[in-house]
Amino acid sequence: MKVHVICGDRWHPADTVKQGLEPLAGGEFEFVVTEHVADFDPEGLDRYPIVLVARANSQSEGEKEFWMNEQVQQAFERYVERGGSLLAVHAGTAGYKEDELFRRLTGGAFTHHPEACQVEIHPDKQHPISAGVEEFTVHDEHYFMEWEDPIADLIMTTVSEHGAQPGGWTRTYGRGRVCVLTPGHELEVWKHPMFQKLLHNALHWCARHDPS
Repeated sequence: MKVHVICGDRWHPADTVKQGLEPLAGGEFEFVVTEHVADFDPEGLDRYPIVLVARANSQSEGEKEFWMNEQVQQAFERYVERGGSLLAVHAGTAGYKEDELFRRLTGGAFTHHPEACQVEIHPDKQHPISAGVEEFTVHDEHYFMEWEDPIADLIMTTVSEHGAQPGGWTRTYGRGRVCVLTPGHELEVWKHPMFQKLLHNALHWCARHDPS
């Protein structure tokens, strides 16, 4: 199954995401990566059952505009409404606070983070994405979120010396599915066996497969 991966901004190198997904490639999922805004075709989203966004809405070097403009937001909304699946990881929640359509689609938005610190990840064992995932601790940016969908399923909580935050959730939108995972600034997070398990399960949930 092809997964369209959109990544790479001034704060979040595309290589972190690509290396983090390498252990999951070559089997059930094929990752097609777009790193540059100029190469992104919003009308082509329907070619992919899953779109993974790990890119902040920012202007990287050489880019003339923010990538998530009104046209792109509308394309994502249509894509998910019609049955596509959106997986937003870490940077995929950052810089979207003022983007009403995309924020409504994901069910929340990043507001800020303290300096990188030890972050505990506490999965909710009731959800299939958290199945087999034990609590773990990583050094990461602790994302603070405005979580706006009280009926979404909270799948994990992140905790640091700065407090506790919703660290991941799922929701439906039209005929489609949305999953948000907020950790993932550092490569060590992506490579952690438990985060790999979360990604594996999230991809299967988005694909409507049994994660086991």
